[in-house]
Amino acid sequence: MDADVIVAGGGPVGLMLACELTLAGVDVIVVERLTEPDTTIKAGAINAPTIEAFYRRGLLPALREAQATQRERFERFMRQRPAGAPGGLPPRPLGHYAGIMLDGSLVDDRDPDFTDRGPIEGIGMVPQQDVERILGEWAGRLGVDVRRGIAVANFDYDEEGVTVAVEGPGGTGSLRAGWLVGCDGGRSTVRRLAAFPFPGTEGQITGHQALVEMTGDEELRPGWNRTDTGVYVNGPLPGRILTVEFDGPPADREAPVTAQELQTSLRRVSGVPVKITAVRSATRFTDNARQVSTYRLGRVLLAGDAAHVHSPFGAQGLNLGIGDAVNLGWKLAATVRGRAPKGLLDTYTAERHPIGAWVLDWTRSQVLLMRPDAHSRALRSVVADLMATPSGTTYFVKRISGVWHHYDVAPREREEPGGRDGREERGEQVTPGGPAEPAVCAGAGALLGRSAPDLVLADGTRLADHCHDGRALLLDLADDPAVREAAAAHADRVNLVTTTCEARPWLNGLLVRPDGVVAWAGGPALGDALERWLGPALV
Repeated sequence: MDADVIVAGGGPVGLMLACELTLAGVDVIVVERLTEPDTTIKAGAINAPTIEAFYRRGLLPALREAQATQRERFERFMRQRPAGAPGGLPPRPLGHYAGIMLDGSLVDDRDPDFTDRGPIEGIGMVPQQDVERILGEWAGRLGVDVRRGIAVANFDYDEEGVTVAVEGPGGTGSLRAGWLVGCDGGRSTVRRLAAFPFPGTEGQITGHQALVEMTGDEELRPGWNRTDTGVYVNGPLPGRILTVEFDGPPADREAPVTAQELQTSLRRVSGVPVKITAVRSATRFTDNARQVSTYRLGRVLLAGDAAHVHSPFGAQGLNLGIGDAVNLGWKLAATVRGRAPKGLLDTYTAERHPIGAWVLDWTRSQVLLMRPDAHSRALRSVVADLMATPSGTTYFVKRISGVWHHYDVAPREREEPGGRDGREERGEQVTPGGPAEPAVCAGAGALLGRSAPDLVLADGTRLADHCHDGRALLLDLADDPAVREAAAAHADRVNLVTTTCEARPWLNGLLVRPDGVVAWAGGPALGDALERWLGPALV
């Protein structure tokens, strides 16, 4: 074997996955067709699960630095607007849905999903180019083997592993590994060669996004603007424009985007006679929405755009892909090292597929509300009214930010003789000789399957400070010998911290998976949770 895992694609998703695998002691090779990182303008923001993933790996300072630079650009854009120029932004803009801006002053900050998020508050305006740069630097520090200028040309796999043929300006040859993960984008070669089913809907729009130099743009309104001929966006950075036209998908997605093409589209949608004099970065897109039916076929897996494609509205794509990588990394690593409990790798599809399906529908619904026809305008008016209420704003902000994400981590039923009397089918825990026991202590049930709260511990550290090495974390918050005994039986896979938390005196403990998800929150089922997610105890 040349490696345990070959990752096809060295963008943000591939790099994140490779780093997670490397933290877990897995040997990885990343193959990337581009000889240099892609600097094309793409996503401009990251959401809470992505920020938390970086925070738990010690990368929060790098995100802060990148955001500070981006904020300077935004402030320069606002200063450059002529006095009295049309349009404006809400007092606390928190993103948009179908171009309808959300006012953060209406958010119910008391909602439990917004609590205990720690120092990630206020971070989000980080473009994809910076995300990829930060991950590339992290991969370099970890010693990840990233090979640029080569891409997957073909592969075969058997019961023992995968043989991958690679070619490109960086070399031609073959690599052998136990597993292959396609993180190679929406036109994934790995997905095509493995014949993953990829159902979905066709595109209806032609969109452009670009950084340009232009004149005559004084009458362009800032932010998102809907007209009788489409949608255009001006800002939030100097020279950044976006247009959407509802005349079907582009005839040629691969052709270079020219200044004339951008100028024609912007004039047609905005009605403003701008002149584009230079193009610094540009891309063309549509809204086809597709998702593979499973994220794994044998020894081949998919993550990111290779597993799901959709329009870029709402900046969900990058975040969805990072979430895939964080969820998959520790599960694949446990499988490679022979310590995975039965069925662990199958939970990758089970947990991530529903969130991917939600993102596809989330983007489809925005396209519907942006259409210029009378029926869409009527529906948009109703949705805008709902969004302007505190409950409506809170709902949309929770969805856009990703704080609502959660998985089903309920304990499996035990195989007990005579213990199946219908309780298992009702989802209750089966125990011999009595009724089902509660799986969690009072008040802790809401934490299960969700991102772990960033608790401040008695020694002044925070929960995330104990997650930098990518291992599971077990907090003993009640000085419980049984918790420490359970941890000792999994000492090679979990970090134990015995402490207290003043803010949560009722919480006995937490088991946090390597991806930051709570798998146990007190109660008698710790042993079951450890074995379900981390494998059998040490002998």
